[in-house]
Amino acid sequence: MYTLRQLPALVVLERFPVPVLAIGEGGEILFANTAFGEMLGYSPKAVLELKFQDIFHDMPEAESAINVVRAHADLVVDLNHREGSIVRASMSKSALLRGDDQVALAVFSDLTEQLWVDEL
Repeated sequence: MYTLRQLPALVVLERFPVPVLAIGEGGEILFANTAFGEMLGYSPKAVLELKFQDIFHDMPEAESAINVVRAHADLVVDLNHREGSIVRASMSKSALLRGDDQVALAVFSDLTEQLWVDEL
């Protein structure tokens, strides 16, 4: 238990084997782990230079990024890969659930190959 209490949250999020993304109210990318960057063909540092609109394909820009993430929780979303293709992924509900949270933190599961095979 002592070891768990000493681990900073960002270290834990980085070590998750699934893609993790944190987005701010204005669409800024606050955190992306290595798995998220790899899913979209970027380094985690390069993801931090992107905005919500750069990553999420065909999402409404008029609303806050957090509201859009909340509205699309537990759904399949289309994400833009660095090379121009679309990555289809299931996005979780935000781990931060309070109405006044200024950050959305979600995990993703890449379904691109599975959905492509299912369509055949």
